[in-house]
Amino acid sequence: MRSAHTVEQVRAAEADLMARLPEGALMQRAATGLAVAIADLLGHVYAARVLLLVGPGDNGGDALWAGALLARRGAAVEAVLLSSTVHGEGLAALRSAGGRTVPVAEAHRPDVLVDGIVGIGGRPGLKDDAAEALELFEGAAVVAVDVPSGVGVDTGRLEGDHVSADLTVTFGTHKVAHLVDPAALACGVVHLVDIGLDLPLAPVEALQPLDVAVLIPTPGPFEHKYTRGVVGVRAGSETYPGAAVLCTSGAVSGLAGMVRYAGSAADAVRAAHPEIVVSDGRVRAWVVGSGGDTDAEQALADALADEVPTVVDADALMHVRRGPHGLVLTPHAGELARMLGIDREAVEDDQLAVVRRAAEEYDAVVLLKGRRTLIARPDGRVRVTTSGVPWLAVAGAGDVLAGVIGSLLAAGLDPWDAAAAGSWLHGAAAAHASGGGPLTATRVADAIPEVVRTLVP
Repeated sequence: MRSAHTVEQVRAAEADLMARLPEGALMQRAATGLAVAIADLLGHVYAARVLLLVGPGDNGGDALWAGALLARRGAAVEAVLLSSTVHGEGLAALRSAGGRTVPVAEAHRPDVLVDGIVGIGGRPGLKDDAAEALELFEGAAVVAVDVPSGVGVDTGRLEGDHVSADLTVTFGTHKVAHLVDPAALACGVVHLVDIGLDLPLAPVEALQPLDVAVLIPTPGPFEHKYTRGVVGVRAGSETYPGAAVLCTSGAVSGLAGMVRYAGSAADAVRAAHPEIVVSDGRVRAWVVGSGGDTDAEQALADALADEVPTVVDADALMHVRRGPHGLVLTPHAGELARMLGIDREAVEDDQLAVVRRAAEEYDAVVLLKGRRTLIARPDGRVRVTTSGVPWLAVAGAGDVLAGVIGSLLAAGLDPWDAAAAGSWLHGAAAAHASGGGPLTATRVADAIPEVVRTLVP
């Protein structure tokens, strides 16, 4: 599991560890990890030009100590001091190792620029002098210390000027900004340095392949189609029969034992998937709404009448109400904006807060689709999907996702696990099917069994 902790949690863990370590030992651990990551990025250290932008906090100290280590290995290290109060011991170490401080106007163009401006305790946005210094070296490779300066560390928001890093080297644990957009996009590649923190349960986390492998229900020797779970699909319409085909394609990927279809696109579904049963009958979970058009409201009412876990997608989202337990709501930003009566821009700018609000208001698991999909529970805990590729932004992909999640619900996972594991599988299948190029929603569905095969022995 990739865990993302809040600033308060990290500060408390750091204080506890520092009380048990010699003075300065924690900073030395961080600076050493930072220097190694910068060296790896450079590919060579001797004669490389490294420029440090140094602010008043501890991450400025990390940058200075890392600069000293690189200077000892032959790098030409310069530091621009953006505060009258910087880490004194770090500055002395840099100068002793052959590094030098320079006014920003006299700094050489670097091979790598190190952002040590503000740390995790900094407010969003940058002061003018920092923003102007960054502009002078636009295009240089940027390494951020802990987080890119100026981002909303606990919120994932971007407000005002901020650093956009190629590499972010963080310490002890991931922070929320590393996982949650739009701030996550500013982090570039995130490299975690273990400095020995003892941390509590994280409020934000991202499943990794081993986590998904544990969650995937695998059949035992005496299972049959009913014990493995029956998922029902009420999707598609006369206007959008393809949505029914794509939704059932996700549902029939083999994660549940059987798929039933109830809707007006039965002929198209039979033609695409002869193994799907088109008839009434008992199900363990429903998927409702994908391409539902004017049929969506009644389809949702019929599904909820069965009082089983239900995935609510697309056209059915505008008819869902707070109350029934076991719901997974799967809006994109525009749909969530309409559900909450706010602007789409407000959703995209503050994704973490908005998805938490929606989960609480609807008393449901809410999955906000995006580059980094967020899955929130009513109690505020959130999972982030980091699998997937930009090519996944294609018509019909959401229909497939709804079907995958429904099959996992039918197979016995709780709504949060089903949504998070289904989203991860959906993204991984897209990456597998894409191979770096364009793909279709159908190919995403077809790739899910192969991805599961690589996870489950």
